[in-house]
Amino acid sequence: MRSSCSRLVALTALILSLGCSLALAQGPRFQGVGRAPTQQEIQAWDIAISLDGKELPPGGGNAQQGAPLFAAKCSACHGRNLEGTAHGPSLTGGKGTIHTLRPKKTIGSYWPFATSIWDYVNRAMPRYQEGSLTADQVYALTAFLLFRNDIIGENEVMNAQSLPKVQMPNRDGFIPQRLEEIPDTVKRGCKFGTCP
Repeated sequence: MRSSCSRLVALTALILSLGCSLALAQGPRFQGVGRAPTQQEIQAWDIAISLDGKELPPGGGNAQQGAPLFAAKCSACHGRNLEGTAHGPSLTGGKGTIHTLRPKKTIGSYWPFATSIWDYVNRAMPRYQEGSLTADQVYALTAFLLFRNDIIGENEVMNAQSLPKVQMPNRDGFIPQRLEEIPDTVKRGCKFGTCP
């Protein structure tokens, strides 16, 4: 029994010393590991587009320009007619299904902001080639997706000024950007003392 206790004490001491060592290694006085990123590195990572689109870059495109891009870079995963495949979801359809037992969440039925489409395509598409599209190509693909969901016309140019103005069909299906705009906790969706 005594040897078991001494092993336990030794193991506890080892765990505590490892924990302290790790804490010190992460402290501000630990030197010789890593470096602060440069301003250029920070800017390269800072590619997020807000809902109001103020960070959108110059450029533009329409659905006619986006159609051949979609066929070349997106249809393998999302299907020729945006119907989806085993490798990627459907990008059209679903209107009127959001409040049903089987909602089909697509760009036209679910997404609340057009700027989110641009942001997602820019950062995450095409798969395994993320970040390879130019701003003009992303605008053209975004316009194509909006057109195929009957949200904009085929010749409407999407750019930094026009894209944030697009009214998505499910825009009002989401809570406001600022939760403090909803004073009623029940309307905010608070349950069991926790609010979103």
